[in-house]
Amino acid sequence: MEHVVNGFEPSRHFMDFHLAAFAYYDGLDVIDDLKLGAPVVLKAEPENSYDPKAVAVFFDDVKIGYVPSVHNYILSKLLYFGHGDIFEARIQMVRPDNHPERQFRVVVRIKDNRTNSSRQ
Repeated sequence: MEHVVNGFEPSRHFMDFHLAAFAYYDGLDVIDDLKLGAPVVLKAEPENSYDPKAVAVFFDDVKIGYVPSVHNYILSKLLYFGHGDIFEARIQMVRPDNHPERQFRVVVRIKDNRTNSSRQ
């Protein structure tokens, strides 16, 4: 199957967002390690009493915040049903002088699992 048509290949970008609730979790414990490009892990929290569609963001097993609720519906469903392995998430922006809700931005991309022989 041809993945690239006339030089066009779809973007792997799935979503990006400012990290929500950073000030309420343990981000300060790892703030010096939250560099541009640092990988983070997304975990669904269906037992969350505030929002059963909540998606927590972890860095080195430390909860640093959440995906904002306006962005979590589809992502939480995919994570809940075990499809988190299709994503890779990284710190996209670091601005320590901003308000805590605007200090970090995360990008979520779809992993490219095609073999090298199928890439154009």
